[in-house]
Amino acid sequence: MIRIHRFGAWAIPTAAAFIALFAVAAQVAAQPAPPPVMSPPPIVTLSASATASIPNDRMLAWMRVETDNADAAAAANVVNTRMSKALSRAKATQGVDAATSGYSSFQITEKNQPARWRVAQTLKLESSDFAALSGLVSQLQADGGLVVDGTQFSVSEATRKQAEESLTQQAIKAWQTRASAAARGFGFDGWRVGKVAIQAGESFRPQPVMRAMAFEAKAAPVAMEGGNSDVTVTVSGEAVLDAPRASAR
Repeated sequence: MIRIHRFGAWAIPTAAAFIALFAVAAQVAAQPAPPPVMSPPPIVTLSASATASIPNDRMLAWMRVETDNADAAAAANVVNTRMSKALSRAKATQGVDAATSGYSSFQITEKNQPARWRVAQTLKLESSDFAALSGLVSQLQADGGLVVDGTQFSVSEATRKQAEESLTQQAIKAWQTRASAAARGFGFDGWRVGKVAIQAGESFRPQPVMRAMAFEAKAAPVAMEGGNSDVTVTVSGEAVLDAPRASAR
């Protein structure tokens, strides 16, 4: 209990009151100071890539059966018959994968011309044996009446994955080198990995295209050069800088 003596308009605390006030002040002073607010470490975003030119080991060809007829059923019958023969021949060719796609049927009307139906279907051929596929394409053009819509060369899945495994390690080392250089440039002796992403891709170079033209049955297979494709692996992500040099503090 604090007693206060009053003298007129003045109130004078007793010794006990002073002791209580000093105790409260000492208790407040004894409380630990709040920890300093730490700023987040600086982060540098970097990217590095590794690329290799890989020989294409897969060839694709698209061939088309197409005909016009005033009778839709007759046009469809021609296409179906030709495609059936072409598909049988393709499947009998060792090392060639064949599949049909893109069947279409529509009526064409032109001024001063009788209406007619156009029916078409596409045959997709794929192989790692370029000579066998080129020979098949020549035969289907000469005997089956098919035309070539286009060809394309690419790297097979197995070959691409094998190349990407090596390129990934190269890209990671290149990224680490850039991260170390960036840390030194900003005055830090060390860094650690933050969020990192690895992406792989294949860029296709322009490839030759077979024209839609007829070949004699005895003609040699069309010579095709597969060329190369560029396979690239890119590493991009964050390098978290820490341990600043004493001179930089």
